[in-house]
Amino acid sequence: MTHDVKVHSLVSPWGRFGLYSFFIDAPEPAVVDTGITTSPAEGMAPALEALGRRIEDVRWILLTHGHIDHLGGAHALWELTGRRAQVVIHEADAHLLRSRRAHVDHYLDVRQKYLNDPEGEAKQTGMAEQAISGEMEPTLLVKGGERLSLGGGVSVSVHHIPGHTAGSVAYVVDGQNDVFVGDAVQAHGAANGFPGYEDPTAYRASLEHLRDEVRPNRLFLGHPYRGPDGEPYEIGLAGDTARQALQQSLDLEARIAESARRCLQDGPRETDSVYSPFARVAEELGYTGDPTLEPSPFFTTLDGYLRRSAAAR
Repeated sequence: MTHDVKVHSLVSPWGRFGLYSFFIDAPEPAVVDTGITTSPAEGMAPALEALGRRIEDVRWILLTHGHIDHLGGAHALWELTGRRAQVVIHEADAHLLRSRRAHVDHYLDVRQKYLNDPEGEAKQTGMAEQAISGEMEPTLLVKGGERLSLGGGVSVSVHHIPGHTAGSVAYVVDGQNDVFVGDAVQAHGAANGFPGYEDPTAYRASLEHLRDEVRPNRLFLGHPYRGPDGEPYEIGLAGDTARQALQQSLDLEARIAESARRCLQDGPRETDSVYSPFARVAEELGYTGDPTLEPSPFFTTLDGYLRRSAAAR
């Protein structure tokens, strides 16, 4: 790499969450994650203009994973670039870019089992229609291990870091080790106060890979994730703070795993608790958040432990 590459955060609101996208100011500029339908025109374009950059010059749209709040604006951003930008996503999450219905089906397969909301499917369908700017075929499918050239000697390496989703990836700016992980590093959760991941084993292995192999110089998270004190991390965690966030994520996963093991050893038990059938986990961890608030990471995560336990039997 011939020069340092500047990274600019592009923040847009969405309900209880701040949606983080990032502009990599390379000869072929890249945007990492795209927020929802309105984010490119209402958030990114004016922010880039203030930096003296133009949204139509973006040549890479790098998606860290397939959740609505990270790929929802992809089609809109692609259109604003004159359809010239390359849209990149891991092959395991590509169906979520191709189909709004895939998001609804995932909700029905996991969270609806615990939330039992009679209007859940309709709500999810409406959200997908509103927050996803368009269904589209990605330009480039990645598996992990690729190196993308952004011109002028600038390159980005792709690391597959599943767990939060099957197709979660990290994009690493080569030479300066700026690492964009989307939601693959959950720490103690965002506004929901609980970490969310679909596959506990993969999540832990990915955190260890980031800590031990990638070793971020700066770690860029997809939301204002929080430490054990409940305070949100800053945007772009440097050095020791990045390692601290990774270790805190690992430590909390270990606590959840042990509590889930005790809860599930005799099978999950239905109770009147809003955390049913995982009330024991909420009690042991002191979790008092509202598990019905979407995207309900409590049930997503505990369902992952339940599936792992069932597969081991």
